[in-house]
Amino acid sequence: MTRLKRLDATLLADLSRQALTSPRQRDNYNFHPRPDDHVQRLCIALEPDSYVRPHRHPEADKWEFLVALKGRALLLLFDDDGCVSERLTLEPMGKVSGIEIAPNTWHTLLAEVTGTVILEVKQGPYIPVSFSNFADWSPRESSGNVTHYQAWCRTARLGDYYR
Repeated sequence: MTRLKRLDATLLADLSRQALTSPRQRDNYNFHPRPDDHVQRLCIALEPDSYVRPHRHPEADKWEFLVALKGRALLLLFDDDGCVSERLTLEPMGKVSGIEIAPNTWHTLLAEVTGTVILEVKQGPYIPVSFSNFADWSPRESSGNVTHYQAWCRTARLGDYYR
């Protein structure tokens, strides 16, 4: 068993390179050894074209804590109808570098610059987001509307709905 796992410049650079070549334009490195661990700790590298479909984690203990390690990311929160309720830019040493998202909160994350890496900590075990917990008011990943939706997200203001 490895006694020490490093979160360093080499890891961030390697993860960003892997994200650039990934079809989904993102990749992650898990510090936790198993999906059923009680605390999930991972770095997520994502590129500006990566699509994180708005989703929620309805389980009462499924909060998420996100910290920007590198780059800049836009975080949008929504109400149940898809209205933008919060808009934050996460960046290391920026006005906001980290945020905790409460359970059952609709959210999405978009990289604003290449090489963006986020640290995520959340309660385990890992449970994949079920289809019913992806926002039906947002396009599916396989649809042709993703690019349009991402452009809308980048300019959406509080109170806006995607149409």
